Amino acid sequence: MKIKIRWSLAVALLAFVSTRSFATEFHVGPKQKLQAVSDVPWESLKAGDQVLIDWRPEPYKEKWVICCKGTEKAPIVVRGVPGPKGTLPVIDGNGASTRKQLQFWGDVRGTIKVGGAIVPKGSDAEYIVIENLEVRGARPPFTFIDAQGQPKSYLVTASALYVEKAHHLTVRNCILTDSAHGLFVSSNNESASSDILVEGCYFSENGMEGGTQHSIYTAAIGITFQFNHLAPLRAKCVGNNLKDRSAGLVVRYNWIEAGDKNLDLVDGEDSVLVRNHPSYRKTFVYGNVFIKTPVSTHNQLVHYGGDSKFGSYYRKGTLYFYNNTIVSYRKDPMSLFWLSSDEETCDFRNNILYSTTNSKFFAVKDKGIMHLSHNFLPENWLTPATDPRGAVKDDGTSTKRMNPGFVDIAAQDFRLSAVSKCRDAGTTLLPECLPANAPIAEYMKEQQSRPRPNDGHLDIGAYEFDR
Repeated sequence: MKIKIRWSLAVALLAFVSTRSFATEFHVGPKQKLQAVSDVPWESLKAGDQVLIDWRPEPYKEKWVICCKGTEKAPIVVRGVPGPKGTLPVIDGNGASTRKQLQFWGDVRGTIKVGGAIVPKGSDAEYIVIENLEVRGARPPFTFIDAQGQPKSYLVTASALYVEKAHHLTVRNCILTDSAHGLFVSSNNESASSDILVEGCYFSENGMEGGTQHSIYTAAIGITFQFNHLAPLRAKCVGNNLKDRSAGLVVRYNWIEAGDKNLDLVDGEDSVLVRNHPSYRKTFVYGNVFIKTPVSTHNQLVHYGGDSKFGSYYRKGTLYFYNNTIVSYRKDPMSLFWLSSDEETCDFRNNILYSTTNSKFFAVKDKGIMHLSHNFLPENWLTPATDPRGAVKDDGTSTKRMNPGFVDIAAQDFRLSAVSKCRDAGTTLLPECLPANAPIAEYMKEQQSRPRPNDGHLDIGAYEFDR
């Protein structure tokens, strides 16, 4: 028995050493052996490999595909090494070149692509972490050089980060900017991207003039956005800030401003796998700060349900929308929700509504059912919709005043002051939200977070009063 134990230990040790020796660190930068991102053997990355990209004053004008597989314990990590004052290395798709050893379709769709290649061969990327990079420059009229040395132009559907197919992907502390889309995640009937986490990222200056490209456009099974700042799109761009067609969507602890609609949560039109997933009909949005600006082209905050020609594809479930802070800078009335059918429902509780111009809020446009409980609403709140087919069921527990008692409205410090009527005025959440989607954190500027204080009495809004 002792000999068997020793032999088992020896085998385990050998396996551990082999695994560790298999992982490699590729360090790119002006003072490194690898001077260019294209010096990294992207076609042969293995589980546990890390690619470290040093900051330098000028951008890396290079583009590539990540189509490889890490593991849960040994993900493949692509990490920027920040420079002075935390400045991130820049990957610029405008004028970029492509590593010649790579062969992949869809190079016109993104500066960095994840999943889908001929070399390396495969369709899905798994257990990938991308962090600490600024990625930009994927939109017309920008151009690049492909792996065969030929010039190409980006499509109007291009993205700074284009995810064709990925499972267990984390995008963390990145800036995704100056592209038609900042982030695009796709799924289809044969395969769906899954388990996507986007956290601590900054999205800014995306979109196409006059077009409907969005800062974020995603379709996956299981996707979470947290601690991100979604700034306005480029001037004269009329896309949404976050458009999603996923199952298992969670949007929590973000700062989301402007866009045609801040959130456009519609049907999974391209993937029966998404539509048939059990999590498709439950969507959780909580702990966010939403800003509606005068330049927003539409007066609606959230669209939920569907926008395809097939009504049977619509989500037809419940949007759980709670403990958010909503601030409007518009002078015209603002419509909170557009629910696409009578089978769409929104549970709206523990939220703050505030207008800097004392303009009105309407509850719901078109169809659907909206349940109200324990919110802070302006005194000029109007439950009838602009299109009165929507049903509003108000339990009468909301507070109606004009001033919610923020710490400093001018400085956009929307934490609660000691005199706020929102303190201890919240109510318990529905069982479907607990425990996985309890509001336990808060967004902090910029792209940071902290634990939400807990005194046993839930406050209204995205922030708990901190004694």
